[in-house]
Amino acid sequence: MVDLRIKIGELKLKNPVMVASGAFGYAEEFKDFMNLKELGAIVTKTITLKPRQGNPAPRTCETPAGMLNSIGLENPGLEVFIREKLPLLLKIGPPIIVSIASESGPEEFVELARKVDKIKEIAAIELNISCPNIRGKPLLISQDPKATYGVVRGVRRVTSKTLITKLSPNVTFIADIAKATEAAGTDAVSLINTITAMSIDVKTRKPKIASLTGGLSGPAIRPVAVRMVWEVNQKIKIPIIGMGGIMDTPSAVEFIIAGATAISVGTANFINPRVSIEIIKGIKKYLQENNINSINELIGSIRC
Repeated sequence: MVDLRIKIGELKLKNPVMVASGAFGYAEEFKDFMNLKELGAIVTKTITLKPRQGNPAPRTCETPAGMLNSIGLENPGLEVFIREKLPLLLKIGPPIIVSIASESGPEEFVELARKVDKIKEIAAIELNISCPNIRGKPLLISQDPKATYGVVRGVRRVTSKTLITKLSPNVTFIADIAKATEAAGTDAVSLINTITAMSIDVKTRKPKIASLTGGLSGPAIRPVAVRMVWEVNQKIKIPIIGMGGIMDTPSAVEFIIAGATAISVGTANFINPRVSIEIIKGIKKYLQENNINSINELIGSIRC
C-alpha cells in the first residue's frame, strides 16, 4: 500500500493532486464528471475585494500545444463568493484553498487575507501576485523581490492559515522571488502562472484576443515550468506546488521528481474533465511499479 499523503504548512492532503485556480470554476461544474471528494485540494477561482467583469471578448484562443487566455480575473467579489459560492464548495469534502488578488496594490491583499482568515472552514490562502491579465501593480509586485517580500509579509501578519504564494514566470530569476517569499513567511510557493504571450490572425492582422496579449498555458509551457520548479527547489526549503501543462500522469510525476511536493492541474480540465482523478490513480500505480512506499520519497529525486 503506497502513501500519497503530503503536508504543506499546516495543510494535510490525502494526495498531491490539486485543481488549479481559474481552470475549475467553483467545482460545481465538474460534479457530474468525477467524484470530487477524491481530489487532494480545490483551489478556487481568484477572488478580488469587489466584483470584476473581466476583460472584453474574445478572451481565449487556441495555440499550438496550448491556449491563450485573458479573462481578467472575472469574479463576483469577496462578499458574493462567501455568500453564494463558498457553502457549496465546503460541502464537497477536500480542503478549499481560496485564491485572492488585488486590483490596487498591497493593501487590498492584506484586507482580503484578513477577511478570509476569519472563515475557519477555509483551509488555506493562495496569494495570486502573478496574474498577467490584470494591468498595473499586481504583476509588477511579482517581478520584484522586495515588493514581493512586502506583500507576503503583510499578509502573513494577518493570517494564521497556510499561505501559498503563486509566482510569475515572467521574471529573470524566479528563485530570487521564491527566496523572498520564504523569508517573508509563506508556507509554500506555486509555480508557474501563465506566460505572457500573443497570437495574431494573419487574415485580419489583428490579435486573436481583445486585450492583445494573454497568458499562455498548456503543454507548450511545461518544460519551462519543470525547469523553474527544479531551480526553485534548489534554493528554498518550503514546499512547491508545480503546475503548467500537466496533462497526464507522466507529466505530473515529472514535476514531483523535479522537486514539487504537490501538483495542480489547469488547462487539461478543459480537454478531459476527469484528468485529475486519472492522475491520482496513475501516480499510485507509478509508485507501486517502482517499489516506492511514499510519495515523499519521489519528491526532488531527480538524478543529475
